[in-house]
Amino acid sequence: MRYFSLLLVTLFLACKPEFTAQQVVDKSIDYSNLNKLSTSIISFDFRKNHYQAKRDNGNYKFVRFVDKDSIKFKDILSNNGFQRFVNDSLIELSDKDQGRYGNSVNSVHYFSILPLGLNDNAVFKKLLGEVTIKGKEYFKIQVTFSEEGGGDDFDDVFIYWFAKDNFQLDYLAYKYHTNKGGIRFRDVKNENFVNDIRFVDYNNYKPLNKEIDFYTIDKLYEEGKLEKISEIVLENINVE
Repeated sequence: MRYFSLLLVTLFLACKPEFTAQQVVDKSIDYSNLNKLSTSIISFDFRKNHYQAKRDNGNYKFVRFVDKDSIKFKDILSNNGFQRFVNDSLIELSDKDQGRYGNSVNSVHYFSILPLGLNDNAVFKKLLGEVTIKGKEYFKIQVTFSEEGGGDDFDDVFIYWFAKDNFQLDYLAYKYHTNKGGIRFRDVKNENFVNDIRFVDYNNYKPLNKEIDFYTIDKLYEEGKLEKISEIVLENINVE
């Protein structure tokens, strides 16, 4: 009986993952020095618009500045909700429009500092296993969200691939349901280090066939079965 118990312990230790999903994410955040952003002001340009994020230990203010046809828009998303200013005048919006514009602002700021947002309270992380992409080993982690605190897109599903050698985030994919839904996959196009903080530009892909098994998208990427549709590039990054 004693030997049987020892065998069970040995089998358990052999099957036990080297790291949990939480540990992988924490190490990746440390690798990219993203913890420096808990109290910070970041600004950058993305697709002709200017963005600014102020963070202070849980308090936040995300801003988007848009100039269009001689009209200046200023969108603000904070702990207090969403506001839109047009030529410096606050305007009233329906709940639907507040949600739509607010999600648009939040999305850009969310992706700009990944994987820092993966430690939000509404996030559930699950280690799917270890995989190899282009000869390099990765931890493959699924991220889902609770309905409470997960935003309007709480039912979206994300997958992140973290390098085993240094825990850096190299790939991500997500399955979304808004605007008729879809699947996207991103790989790193370029790294930018500002104040020793890692910011990443991405190539953005979609599958050639929409009806795929989302969890096999890394294999489709290796097989060349994804179509590049855009690039996610942050310019003029500044951190205070």
